[in-house]
Amino acid sequence: MATTDLRPAARAGRSGGAARPAPAVTTARHRIRPARVAVNLVLLVISLLFVLPLVWMVFASVSSTAGFELTLPVPPTLDNFHAILNTETTFRPLLNGLLLCGGATLICVVVSILAAYPLSRYRSRLRRPFLYTVLFTTGLPITAVMIPVYSMFVQVELIDSMVATTLFLAASALPIGIWLMKNFMDGVPVVLEEAARIDGANAMQSLTRVVLPLMWPGVTVVTVFTFISMWGNFFVPFVLLLSPEKLPASVSVFTFLSAHDQTQYGQLAAFSLVYTLPVVMLYLLLTRRLGGGFALGGALKG
Repeated sequence: MATTDLRPAARAGRSGGAARPAPAVTTARHRIRPARVAVNLVLLVISLLFVLPLVWMVFASVSSTAGFELTLPVPPTLDNFHAILNTETTFRPLLNGLLLCGGATLICVVVSILAAYPLSRYRSRLRRPFLYTVLFTTGLPITAVMIPVYSMFVQVELIDSMVATTLFLAASALPIGIWLMKNFMDGVPVVLEEAARIDGANAMQSLTRVVLPLMWPGVTVVTVFTFISMWGNFFVPFVLLLSPEKLPASVSVFTFLSAHDQTQYGQLAAFSLVYTLPVVMLYLLLTRRLGGGFALGGALKG
């Protein structure tokens, strides 16, 4: 039985006039390439603008003649770190900042979880207006409310109180904490809680044993975001705390600034590096949670 070899014809059909010419695709790629190069150059310039202050801070911290200009430390020295690593300058302000920001972050995260759970799981006529109110309060600048807050603190004799300042920091971070936590909690399927309810779990047990283990990455994001926003807050502790021994590091950093060109740039840079360590350590400790995603795959099997 005779057979016909169609392979040459197929190859001819592939290379026939009906096929789209390859040079057109190559030309289109060449047209896109200059735009991509321009975008990469713009992003590189923006990155350099952010990196240069960090490079200056590192160089100035090990320079004995540090100034406002970016220069290489010749020779490098650790005298600036020796000058700031003491109780009055660094250790006490850092401890105050950890107590204020750590306590306020803990309160904010716990209250945000408890407030976000009914907003995510239950339906009510007041649910949408309440969420809009929370969203509106996230846009209020802190400077707009500090005058009435300061007056209230003076009247109730809570001025210069670490506990009262911690509570106010937690309250100021609650709106964005509740909003973020509610969005993360919406990603946990309700069917998992229904299965737990069938097994006899109540609402609190469903929250702590079912919902929270599946949304730990979201809790981590809220924790890091809240702590960072409080750690760099200067205005609130500066207004509400009067005693120098109660001021956090975000306020005491300004003691290195002075008029008449007498600013100690080397010590300021060294203190700034030490000041960033708690945030970096917190991020490194929680970084595994940030990239883990929601572990719903095993929970939804079967």
